[in-house]
Amino acid sequence: MTTLEWADGKLRFIDQTRLPAEEVMVETADYLVVCEAIRSLKIRGAPAIGVAAAFAVLLAVRGSHCSTSRELHEVLGSAVRDLSATRPTAVNLFAAMHRMEEAARSAGEVSVPAILDRLSAEALAIQRDDVESCRIIGELGAGLIEPRSSLLTHCNAGALATAGAGTALAVVAEAARRGNVLRVFVDETRPLLQGSRLTAWELVNLGIETILITDSTAASVLRRGDVQAVVVGADRIAANGDTANKVGTYPLAVLAMRHGVPFYVAAPTSTIDAALPDGEHIPIEERGETEVTHFGGKRIAARGVKVYAPAFDVTPASLVSAIVTERGIARPPFTQSLAGVLRPLSATGGGTP
Repeated sequence: MTTLEWADGKLRFIDQTRLPAEEVMVETADYLVVCEAIRSLKIRGAPAIGVAAAFAVLLAVRGSHCSTSRELHEVLGSAVRDLSATRPTAVNLFAAMHRMEEAARSAGEVSVPAILDRLSAEALAIQRDDVESCRIIGELGAGLIEPRSSLLTHCNAGALATAGAGTALAVVAEAARRGNVLRVFVDETRPLLQGSRLTAWELVNLGIETILITDSTAASVLRRGDVQAVVVGADRIAANGDTANKVGTYPLAVLAMRHGVPFYVAAPTSTIDAALPDGEHIPIEERGETEVTHFGGKRIAARGVKVYAPAFDVTPASLVSAIVTERGIARPPFTQSLAGVLRPLSATGGGTP
């Protein structure tokens, strides 16, 4: 399954708000359509958001028909600001835009077509990097899964959330291919049900036995010993290993620790924000109240009730057993191990901004 496709100067993507009832592809050459898709969760998942943002920048400058490089850089800057306002927590978005800005800057004051070629090559490279990262994360993470394991995951960190095979679900799929997975418990993931709508859909299509549970049932299956490992994705990881992921991840990590079950995070190095010392500095997006008060377009909560709706929570590094990246597996203490994971990127001029 390809969540994002670039062809003939247009971006095609699956509208994830329509799944699993309908598989609808959207095709656009308008970067503002991509901005809206990211904001409304038609495109979601930190790596997928980063790839989509790169192509959105490309669409913006291609559609501006600039005659000078100066005009092009102004349009690019405006597009970056628009994209920055969509979703603040997923650092992959900002990492991708940083790479696009650097690509344009390194081209210098050359012709507009030459800068466009450079931006096109960089956006495609960001997509290829994510596909390869997913493959390696799956292979490395699968080595952590013991034979005959039942797993538990939260939200969606599969192909829908990336340009490749996923992060957490790449681990699950590869471990299943090796014959080490009995079944996967999937949290429904309130309030938008990314687990029941998206993760369950992906796993069933992969032929993996899938058991859907409410978020509040996770404690019971862990207490009964039904789960041997928890595997989740991430939207931003601080330098000390504190991890932001879909709200509901933190209590799941607490439960895993309480019941002696390893808690694994799978994410590319573009999700690591080395500039942030800890999770207290991770910006947490808050969603609109109707995502909690309404379901299927109908109000389910009392009128007049107040709502607190963070999209993410932060899991302290002390609850994380390992962080699987395409550069290796980081283990506690994460301040040292994550720095080690990023070091080869710094040596080659890469890394996160």
